[in-house]
Amino acid sequence: MARQVPGQFRPAPSWGVTALQVLGAIWTSPNTLIGLLAGMAGMAAGARGRWSGRERALVFRHWPWGPGGAITLGMVILHTGPDLDGLCLTYEHRAGRCEHPRVRLGDHERAHVYQYMVLGPLFLPVYLACGGVSVRNPFERAADRYAMQGRGWWP
Repeated sequence: MARQVPGQFRPAPSWGVTALQVLGAIWTSPNTLIGLLAGMAGMAAGARGRWSGRERALVFRHWPWGPGGAITLGMVILHTGPDLDGLCLTYEHRAGRCEHPRVRLGDHERAHVYQYMVLGPLFLPVYLACGGVSVRNPFERAADRYAMQGRGWWP
């Protein structure tokens, strides 16, 4: 079987996969609500939201707060830039552990959406217990791996 490249055409998911995604969306809805509230607050300062089927999330672009980049909360992505097509360094590359090619930010954030669908309301406490926003966090390394290879979003 050929390796899947991020952003490459993929066939429609089976009904089973779709059902699991719907259940995951329901399971992570408390996190999504937090993201929606943050996104709506950002709209007062110029952020604009739109659904992205590719990212499986509502993306608020030009979100006005934060150091730059993106953060995922359930099925909401808050992004300070104009779109998620920009390339970024992986956490391991930035930490000097290895040399990776730059990855598409949206692919990295989509991995977090999938992680939220599995852990639901447990995601944030588990993520923080695993090291938060750092190279030590296996959730971040898995999201980078997914962005590089198109697979392997689970730590």
